[in-house]
Amino acid sequence: MRLLLIHAEEFEYEAREKAIDSAEELDGVKGSARVTNSLVAFVTVEGCDGKGLEEVVGCAAREIADVAKRLNVNRVVVYPYAHLSPDLALPGVAVRALRRLAEELRGMGYEVTRAPFGWYKRFTLKCYGHPLAELSRAVRPGEGAKAEEYAIMTPEGKVYAVDEYDLSKAPPDFRRLVEKEALRKEAVGGKPRYLEYCRKYGIEWEPMSDLGHMRYGPEATLMVELISEYSWQCAKSLGIPLFKIRGTNIFDLGYPPIKQHASLFGERQYFMDSGDKKLVLRFASCYQQFTMIKDWQISYRNLPFGAFEVADSYRLEQPGELVLCFRMRRFHLPDLHIFTRDMDEAKRVSIMVHRKIYEEIRKLGKDYVSIYNITRSFLEEHRDFVAELVRLEGKPALLHFVPEGKYYWVLNIEYNIIDELGRPREIGTFQIDVGNARRFGIKYTDERGNERYPIIIHTALIGSIERYLYAVFDAAVQAEKRGEVPSLPLWLSPVQVRVIPYSKEYLEEAIKVADILESNKIRVDIDDRDETLAKKVRDAEMKWIPYIVVIGKREVEEGKLSVRVRERRSVEKKTVEELANEIRERVKGYPFKDLTLPRMLSARPGYR
Repeated sequence: MRLLLIHAEEFEYEAREKAIDSAEELDGVKGSARVTNSLVAFVTVEGCDGKGLEEVVGCAAREIADVAKRLNVNRVVVYPYAHLSPDLALPGVAVRALRRLAEELRGMGYEVTRAPFGWYKRFTLKCYGHPLAELSRAVRPGEGAKAEEYAIMTPEGKVYAVDEYDLSKAPPDFRRLVEKEALRKEAVGGKPRYLEYCRKYGIEWEPMSDLGHMRYGPEATLMVELISEYSWQCAKSLGIPLFKIRGTNIFDLGYPPIKQHASLFGERQYFMDSGDKKLVLRFASCYQQFTMIKDWQISYRNLPFGAFEVADSYRLEQPGELVLCFRMRRFHLPDLHIFTRDMDEAKRVSIMVHRKIYEEIRKLGKDYVSIYNITRSFLEEHRDFVAELVRLEGKPALLHFVPEGKYYWVLNIEYNIIDELGRPREIGTFQIDVGNARRFGIKYTDERGNERYPIIIHTALIGSIERYLYAVFDAAVQAEKRGEVPSLPLWLSPVQVRVIPYSKEYLEEAIKVADILESNKIRVDIDDRDETLAKKVRDAEMKWIPYIVVIGKREVEEGKLSVRVRERRSVEKKTVEELANEIRERVKGYPFKDLTLPRMLSARPGYR
């Protein structure tokens, strides 16, 4: 089978008249259609395909789906095209193959349009102009039946075919991952609750920008800044020498390494023109770090070391797939690249990275289930290493086999939470990159004075800033479903303490308490509005304020504060020093930033 794959901005066809007597009747296919942003598969079914038709069709479907996934498109057109090979299958065989191919793709979740076989057809095509917009594939019997696409590795290091593994005994989250990724069973769906939490903190789409761009109110801005600083702390905790850098978002496709790297991501990138130059907005921090580090004089004594940047990243996601805090067109990626001497060192560092990634998600009361995108040769050669990674997780992992040499990496782990609606959501990532050092000319000098290319580990230890927030909010949603009080981690709460004077008579005392807490690096505000005490307390609870302090006559006379502790659902008596000590202990090791709002609520306009 021969395939010509075109990423089409627009594609339209119309069947005019039968070209052969055995042409397909127009009862199960569309005689005409018009689609936008689709992958058009021009298909020639060859004579040799009849020997292993099911196998050929399955391989062709996977090839088409792989390209569609890389392009991030969900529409596929199967278009019979007899001009890619002189060796044509009999009409009956061709029709059977085309029907089966469409069925396979629909089963994978794609929206499929199939044009009729054996007709003269008019068509118009508008092709996107990017490196993956025009591709060809040849599929032969016997080439795709060597092994399954997916397998499961247990913590004991055993590997099972998906249909041989008893999913009923697997952890529920892992079972859901396998059902979605390997068995193509979608979750029921529904409206996610976390969107309410986003609005609470001023996280929303910007309607006056391009689709998929977010804006952040004062509380959300503070959260983004705190997570950015925390991502740097996480990177430093690995104990590897680190270099923090900053750079530009725009790169010139006229440079071969930039163009080659861009070709891996296709139309999911933002392209722009400036004079006679074609430019691209960066997908992650790879471009900037690699173009910078290629100019460094590196010795084997310097390795391993890491480069870190919270990078503005741009991905031209499709409108129907945009999800607030999860899939955007512009987001913040705390990107870490670790440069290592060889595969042995890369594996040692990878185990540290893997352990850290799991440690961080578990601090939120959640856990990952992982997909190991991997080449078969890497698994065969480094099986003990892969088994060690899975053992550290303490649960099975889903192996997804990829073609040899197709990507710049040999191992790419996707760390997924299962969200409130039962959907796997990738948060963190980690890759072992064996191709980009050579592509960008990054070299180091070994013990004998020879130049060598390092192996590069790519990771965002806690995921993008926005996806980390997604995980935080999803943890709150699921806590609420369990009957617990939803809340944010204390270090991440925009306001950690709200002081409420019983009346204006006690405002001065409230200010004194706030000053003491603030001097202890605690974010505190004061509700000095002309509202009832009940309303002030209710508003603070609606904002998930962790500690609500009420000050009135009794508190002044006793010298102890009346403190509502959200996490414990209790009202407790504490001195201001006891309260400060408790909060300091709970946020130890996390970053601190000042309040991003006026301390007095009366000074705040009614922003959304």
